[in-house]
Amino acid sequence: MSTQSPLHEVHSKLGASFTDFAGWSMPLRYGSELAEHKAVREAAGIFDLSHMGEIELTGPEAGRALDYALVGKLSAVKPGRARYTMICDVEGGVLDDLVVYRIGEDHYMVVANAANAAVVSDELHARAEGFAVEVADQSTACALIAVQGPRAVDIIGAVCDADLPSLPYYGCVPTIIGGDDVLLARTGYTGEDGFEVYAESPHATDVWTTLSTAGEPFLLPAGLACRDTLRLEAGMPLYGNELTSDMTPFDAGLGRVVKFDKTADFVGRAALERRRDQGDAVEQVLVGLIGEGRRAARHGYAVLDGDKQVGTVTSGALSPTLGHPIAMAYVPPALTEPGTKLTVDIRGKSMPVTVVKLPFYKRA
Repeated sequence: MSTQSPLHEVHSKLGASFTDFAGWSMPLRYGSELAEHKAVREAAGIFDLSHMGEIELTGPEAGRALDYALVGKLSAVKPGRARYTMICDVEGGVLDDLVVYRIGEDHYMVVANAANAAVVSDELHARAEGFAVEVADQSTACALIAVQGPRAVDIIGAVCDADLPSLPYYGCVPTIIGGDDVLLARTGYTGEDGFEVYAESPHATDVWTTLSTAGEPFLLPAGLACRDTLRLEAGMPLYGNELTSDMTPFDAGLGRVVKFDKTADFVGRAALERRRDQGDAVEQVLVGLIGEGRRAARHGYAVLDGDKQVGTVTSGALSPTLGHPIAMAYVPPALTEPGTKLTVDIRGKSMPVTVVKLPFYKRA
């Protein structure tokens, strides 16, 4: 049986269509996913992301423990800031991509993808042994609501006293929304300005209602379907598609998140150093593809150079914003130059595509 979000009844009353996602029953869409996508690009959308995992680390060596456990240098993150990073295995394979918030001097919160939350929690518990730190999985106790879009700042500004003009991208601050204590973060997964609100699960409905009321009439509830097309347009990787345990951060073009300037060792360091030193001497590199017509390549479709399969699509959709098909795919380094012409096998038909730099969309 799927786990229900603390906002499940709210979604039911809104007429949501549900899907099972990583063992959670989550809203896929409420009506038109195209309308929901458009709302986020032009005004604002509100998402329930309570299926994500939250693991807190507290103690005088919390930063050192994370430096060892993850590929980033989390001890260098200032309180009130966040960082995108990854957790890798000893062979350098990505176990998950993460956002880590430093809430206080000795207090961090690691946010994991729903499908990997248990793995990340177990690994952090194991890797923290020997450090003066406590690790606590708060995933079921914590609800996560995101407000994304160009009018998100107006909505959040109307319901809390946080100094939003001084809150940077990847910044976070404790505040109060509708009488409830929350952690407000200027982060998101849509390519737009926006905020993520971490609240205690029993307060989730009150926080959602406060935000929804403040956003009337232009704020739309948005489901996982449009979240996927939004993140794809923004060129953001999805674990299980662009990232897997068979790939290193370098394969996905994200080698920059690996910080070798840490003085201490970290899990996967030796393997990642070898991969870094390979440079372009690798089999596959992640690129963007744009297509013609209305038929979109999907996950798993073959990328062809002439009659030869040279790669595989990891994510694809008809872009609601751009009006043409887009996809991400792994191809050989020799075929990554923007403008390179390839084809994708879409159910037996070869459809022309052109290699482009990621992302497909950037907000003004």
